[in-house]
Order: sequence, then structure tokens, then C-alpha cells
Amino acid sequence: MLPKEFRRDKGRRELMGSEPTTRVWLNGTFDVLHAGHIHLFQHAKNLYPNTIVCVGLDTDERIRQMKGSNRPINPLHDRINFLHAIRYIDKVVTFGTDDELRAQIVAFKPHIMVIGDDYRDRTIIGEEHIPRVVYVERYGNLSSTKIINGG
Repeated sequence: MLPKEFRRDKGRRELMGSEPTTRVWLNGTFDVLHAGHIHLFQHAKNLYPNTIVCVGLDTDERIRQMKGSNRPINPLHDRINFLHAIRYIDKVVTFGTDDELRAQIVAFKPHIMVIGDDYRDRTIIGEEHIPRVVYVERYGNLSSTKIINGG
């Protein structure tokens, strides 16, 4: 049996024909998924026809370093499965360091990065490898941290 990524990509290539493909990159922890994340993925997928969306996912160790020993709530293998189940996402990769994140971005060769507008005016790791950054307004003021903390 072929991996899901390959099956989905092959089917998409057959539908696209010779039209150009736009590669869109997103990354994050995506520990507790919510409607804001789905909105972000949907926005990325609908930017252009024939868009391939790749999501870079922080490893459990990296999340613990960034957010504390009580995170992640969902382990990496579950978060990968959650993201694979979302129709707006074509590929999921993981990274454990800034250098690994940059390497994944370089390997994917994205045309666009989609990121929440709360990262505007902040340093974005790997942005030097992506020609265009698209900021998406926060949806419904949702936040995984707020959800985890009961807010």
C-alpha cells in the first residue's frame, strides 16, 4: 500500500495537468487543533489553484523546550495523524531544531509561507528561503494555550 502523501499527490498531479503548482509552507506545534488552525490551512490551500500545502510540525522535545514540561498535550505521532486527516494539507514533515526547520523549508522550496498575523513584525525562522509571506488574521481569537488553560 502506498503512503497517503504519495496517493494524494499523485491524484492531484493527474488533476492539475500542466498548470503550475504553488507550494505553500506553514509550520507550528498544532498541539491542540481548533477552528483557527483549520481556517489557516484552508486559507493556505485556497490562495491559488493547484496549491500544495506542506505543514512543518515541531517535535515533542522542541515543544517541551519552548512551552514547558506539560506540553505537548498530544504526542507527535497523533499530531501527524490529525494533520494528515485534514483535506487542506498535502504533506507533513517534522523538525526538532531551527536548522532542521530551515532544511525542511529549503527541501520543499515553497513559493509562499502562510502564518498568523500575530507573527507580524517578529523574526520568522526560515523566511529568508521563501519569496512571500502571507499573514492571516487570527480566527475568533482562538489559541491552543487559552484552550488548555480553560480560557
